Amino acid sequence: MIPLRDNAAPRRLTPINLALIAANIAVFIYELSLGPRLAIFAERFALVPAAVTRALSSNSHPAPNSLAPLITLVTSMFIHGGFWHIAGNMLYLFIFGAAVEYRMGSMRYLIFYFAAGIAAALATVWIAPESSVPVIGASGAIAGVLGAYFIFYPRGRILTILPIFFFIQFVEIPAVIYLLFWFAIQLYAGLQEGGRAGAVGGVAWWAHVGGFMFGIGTAPMLAINRPPRRRSR
Repeated sequence: MIPLRDNAAPRRLTPINLALIAANIAVFIYELSLGPRLAIFAERFALVPAAVTRALSSNSHPAPNSLAPLITLVTSMFIHGGFWHIAGNMLYLFIFGAAVEYRMGSMRYLIFYFAAGIAAALATVWIAPESSVPVIGASGAIAGVLGAYFIFYPRGRILTILPIFFFIQFVEIPAVIYLLFWFAIQLYAGLQEGGRAGAVGGVAWWAHVGGFMFGIGTAPMLAINRPPRRRSR
């Protein structure tokens, strides 16, 4: 299912959401410019669960270099592995982020986004603490945005492209159904992989699960006193 728009965001262009999208695109363009040096860049800034595990379990007076992996909890959120990877993530952020920013306010939304990304990354570390497979992408933070949207706008509607065999259908799906279905897929895939999730590469399912649950849990505490509104057609 490919979302095209929602009917909940009073404004589609909100400052922090646009800035996050622009930052991700800017980093991706920089990645493309690196050529053979991209591997070095990814090795430095991607999240490696085993390295984070060692950093978190270090003694009370760790060496400065031993804490460097903790920075990747944030930097990894801005690295993507290809055009379709970043395109899919930014589409979801564009569709769902504006409405969430409206309900939280810009600065709360910015803090929430980074906190959701860190929570999602830690969920991956928790599931596969000894994995040496690099983890990249904004999808964990965006999963947090989806969780917040689920709380704020359960009655919203998502215009969705739904491929059915050789036909393309445009269908409006209630947000509560769309997001529950999305979450069910992530949870099912994560359970299917079990402890191997994140340890053998592929999609970081548990980052999505962790981010979504973080969004559900924290969104009610971050909402400002704005009534939910829907854009007229």
